[in-house]
Amino acid sequence: MTSSKNINQIINYQEGSVVSKEIINKPTGTVTLFAFDKGQGLSEHTAPYDALVVVTEGVAEITVSGEKSEVKAGEMLLMPASASHALKATQQFKMILTMVKS
Repeated sequence: MTSSKNINQIINYQEGSVVSKEIINKPTGTVTLFAFDKGQGLSEHTAPYDALVVVTEGVAEITVSGEKSEVKAGEMLLMPASASHALKATQQFKMILTMVKS
């Protein structure tokens, strides 16, 4: 992907699903696009790396270390390495997830 693109047109919603598309995969980190249908989510888990979520469309409920946040389009949230976190789509939403491995 060398030309400029509208981020929300790169990935589409799928009914009852979470769709992901990896854009960058390097030893130092990854960038992945996600589209969550309403009611979908990721159960509580941890990752060994810092991760930055940028919501590009809709609204997400993101819980980090037990603290819930409503993150809207145009907003971001840092999920520190090893912190437990979960995501839930209170409505359809799209996000960019950047994981930093170094």
